[in-house]
Amino acid sequence: MATILAELRALGSERGRAGMARYGINVHNAFGVSVYELRKLARRLGTDHNLALALWATGNHEARLLACFIDDPAAVTEEQTETWARDFDSWDICDQATTSLFDLTKHAWAKANGWAQRDEEWVKRGGFALMAGLAVHDKSAADRAFTKMLPLIERAATDDRNFVKKAVNWALRNIGKRNRALNAAAIACVERIRAAANKRAGADRGGGPGIRSARWVATDALRELTSEKLKTRLERTMRLRRARKRARTE
Repeated sequence: MATILAELRALGSERGRAGMARYGINVHNAFGVSVYELRKLARRLGTDHNLALALWATGNHEARLLACFIDDPAAVTEEQTETWARDFDSWDICDQATTSLFDLTKHAWAKANGWAQRDEEWVKRGGFALMAGLAVHDKSAADRAFTKMLPLIERAATDDRNFVKKAVNWALRNIGKRNRALNAAAIACVERIRAAANKRAGADRGGGPGIRSARWVATDALRELTSEKLKTRLERTMRLRRARKRARTE
């Protein structure tokens, strides 16, 4: 452990810490090591659940990121997900824990739905980050599993905390990018969010921070969900699936 921490310290720099701080990362206990270097180190170390737990326990920022990259999803317990979630203190720690590790565990779906309804800023962000990760990594999940998340997204769209609303937006966009059916469901969700915000404001303009947050979530998501680039990709994916299905039946 001491050897790894010494290596992390040597890889860091004040310039790196300053750059992290500019992006809103908590550098109170950080060396200033890039994620690129951490992933290189993780590949060298390989998968090691016990080492991941020890790295996390140090409290060091880079050690915790490294822990997310080397832990074994099959060994992660529910207690561990809750313990680490309580320790989240920066968006990058939250996002790497949820989309590089927790979304690959058997606890992912329950935590995504549960944490999205919690009030703690980083835990709530973690719930929506998990949704975003599952939309990309869980290839076998049925569409209904994601449509059941849309009401949570609608309710949380009015949370004006920057790190929460960005994760809500992220989850909505990733769900809508999964396939054509979920794209239509996500766009319908956008319209409901916008309509609810306008109703609360009594018009299509104005309103308090929560209303402005909801409008931003909806407007930003709609831009990507209706883009020609995404439409082309979803159509191409649909054609490939049809071709594979025909090939299997011939």
